[in-house]
Amino acid sequence: MHTLLALLLAVTPAQFARDWRVAHEKEIVAELSALLAIPNLASDKPNIERNAAAIAEAFTRRGAVVKLLRVEGAPPLVVATVADGLRTRPTYTFYAHYDGQPLDPAQWTSPPWEPVLRGTGPEARLYARSASDDKAPIVAMLAALDAMRAAKVEPGVNLKFVFEGEEEAGSPHLAGYISQYPDELATDGWLLCDGPVHQSRHSQLYFGARGVTDLEITVYGPARPLHSGHYGNWAPNPIVALTHLIDSLRDAEGRIPVEHFYDDVTPLTPAERAALAAIPPFDDSIRRELALGRTEGTLPLNEAILQPALNLRGIAGGRVGEQASNSIVTEARASIDFRLVPAQTPERVRALIEAHLAKQGWFIVRDDPDVATRLAHPRVAKLAWGHGYPSARTPLDAPLSRQVADVLTAATGVAPYRLPSLGGSVPMHLFTDSGRTPVVGVPIVNHDNNQHAANENVRLQNLWDGIELFAALFSGLR
Repeated sequence: MHTLLALLLAVTPAQFARDWRVAHEKEIVAELSALLAIPNLASDKPNIERNAAAIAEAFTRRGAVVKLLRVEGAPPLVVATVADGLRTRPTYTFYAHYDGQPLDPAQWTSPPWEPVLRGTGPEARLYARSASDDKAPIVAMLAALDAMRAAKVEPGVNLKFVFEGEEEAGSPHLAGYISQYPDELATDGWLLCDGPVHQSRHSQLYFGARGVTDLEITVYGPARPLHSGHYGNWAPNPIVALTHLIDSLRDAEGRIPVEHFYDDVTPLTPAERAALAAIPPFDDSIRRELALGRTEGTLPLNEAILQPALNLRGIAGGRVGEQASNSIVTEARASIDFRLVPAQTPERVRALIEAHLAKQGWFIVRDDPDVATRLAHPRVAKLAWGHGYPSARTPLDAPLSRQVADVLTAATGVAPYRLPSLGGSVPMHLFTDSGRTPVVGVPIVNHDNNQHAANENVRLQNLWDGIELFAALFSGLR
């Protein structure tokens, strides 16, 4: 028998973690609820500090050595270490973030920072902002450490935990942290505990993440609102102009018809295609769950998320319903995010999009145009790009990739699905150290968690499974 599998079967991390969890479910939910009750917008500095302090205190209570790293203008980076000082043992770092997405409390059934448990048994769900993204994984890791201590099981490697406070704001200072604190953040591999399990509820690993860059576009019409009867069919309507602009960037099937846009896309490897082929078909069931009469393109979801994408986040211009007026408005705006795949970069995508718009007859500005500019050009568009970052991917056959899959298979008896890349964006490229450091995504939360939306939640069974998963990794990695 393989030495690693024999060791795992002797330790039985799933069983000791399950036994401990069953006896402490109320305490686990209470600890998670207390953390969820602290508001966590990255821009809310006092409460962000409270989150960091709470996480630091929780790991200190478990015997970890904790540091709050700081760079100017950024939330603290919480770093906790559980190690025996043996340099011959590898160090693996588990990452999650403690900040959450902005929200509108009016859209929530209950206040977003007043956790509410609804339902009973393993299907019960805890509702609050960041219940799944990412505070549930943080508490699951703490519970796994508790279970191991109760069972007198030692970690198989040196463990490090890193918790960021502005991932949802684009991680603008993470590169600075990595540059300023190379010793504190040195590791032999990263395990990212962000994102959901597979839509079928089957456990999954991911080995990459799409990059992202965002764009705000404003186009202009008349200098003042005009009566649509007196000026319609003569004065250009900016809403109409904007819809045609968007239509030139993305077709109805999700394809981006911009010259050279796909030139930099790296094809999937044979190993990645084999991993996708091993995942049973599930598109029909998720389509029914989401009440979709059609899906875009011809690729199944698992493959579609490995392609570049343009998402229209929002569009604004004029008013609708009872507030609608028969007028031609002065401007219209659109908010777009691009998801990038290897080897696309935000800089290259920006250049291609701007060249495309110029070819379509748009004059690009960075600030609100003055009258002379608007008179001189028939089509004026103001572009405001966000920072963004590129994608990254660890090979599926890298030693850490294989070991994580083996540990989870031995601990649960079921092989996790292996996705070459997560559909969402995580600044994984900063962790990979130009490809020298492996990164594996280890998600635990439910796929239907309303991530980034109102009524975000975590299914308790996913929390319970996550505790077992982390206990298996903490004790089984070598």
